[in-house]
Amino acid sequence: MPNTTQPVRGRFAPSPSGRMHLGNIFCAIICWLSARSAGGSLVLRIEDLDTLRCTKQNAAVLIDDLRWLGLDWDEGPDIGGPNFPYYQSDRFDIYAEKLAMLEEKGLVYPCFCSRAEIHAANAPHFSDGSVVYAGTCRHLSAEELAEKSKKRAPALRLVVPDREYHYVDGHYGPGGENLAQNCGDFILRRSDGVYAYQLCVIVDDILMGVNQVVRGRDLLGSIPRQNYLYELLGAPTPQYFHIPMLVAPDGRRLSKREADLDLGELRSRYPSPEVIIGRLAHRCGLLEREEPISAQELLPLFDWSKLSKEDIVIRPGDF
Repeated sequence: MPNTTQPVRGRFAPSPSGRMHLGNIFCAIICWLSARSAGGSLVLRIEDLDTLRCTKQNAAVLIDDLRWLGLDWDEGPDIGGPNFPYYQSDRFDIYAEKLAMLEEKGLVYPCFCSRAEIHAANAPHFSDGSVVYAGTCRHLSAEELAEKSKKRAPALRLVVPDREYHYVDGHYGPGGENLAQNCGDFILRRSDGVYAYQLCVIVDDILMGVNQVVRGRDLLGSIPRQNYLYELLGAPTPQYFHIPMLVAPDGRRLSKREADLDLGELRSRYPSPEVIIGRLAHRCGLLEREEPISAQELLPLFDWSKLSKEDIVIRPGDF
């Protein structure tokens, strides 16, 4: 069950794979508003599991951009705190320990299937073409394990139950899925040794005391498997609040490929963040009319009931 008895403790956990774009900015602002409007605290965590694309230099720029937007936090890589380190790339020993706990429960097994093999063996389950893993490697014999290990390093998967996991999102309402039927055994550590997002984010949120998670609507489907991990690790689930996506007129979500909407370009265009924040606040429903406003000035106006549930279309020239 969600932990709602403690003071709100939120987090913003960006990935420094490039300059923040408008969608990242929107998420950061709503994370901050949601935590601060409830009198809560905020953690900044850098999700840099992909160490080739996510550099400390990129993270430093990201932190400077957040400060420019007028946002602050109570713990983070630049100011420290009791839950150090705040870079995921520095927390691999922690993930290894928690993974070992799940292995001791007999719920983790090596998987040698390539992505191509999985897609070839399973029909797409969702409209985006993703598939449910069929558990191909779950019952390999010792001999089969030894033979396959000679050819490639395995990923590690978590056995999921044939059970429905329900949730109530603070913005989009109830949902749920049967993990065995709609998700399948999912990866906790990739074949290259990198720990998977699903494991790391839950371990970090538990250890950092996070009880409110604000993020994009595209991650709604992650809630059931993440709540399963909370259950296995003996921790209460957080309260989730998902936000609408910023999308182009053709429905494609904005990404870091839209260089004209990254914060480097926007900062060169605007001397201060108030215009950007005001336009975003108006388009998402927090402001009745478009006007420049700071994050601090927007704080008393924040209310989840005002926020749009529909994705927000950003057209050329809007910013």
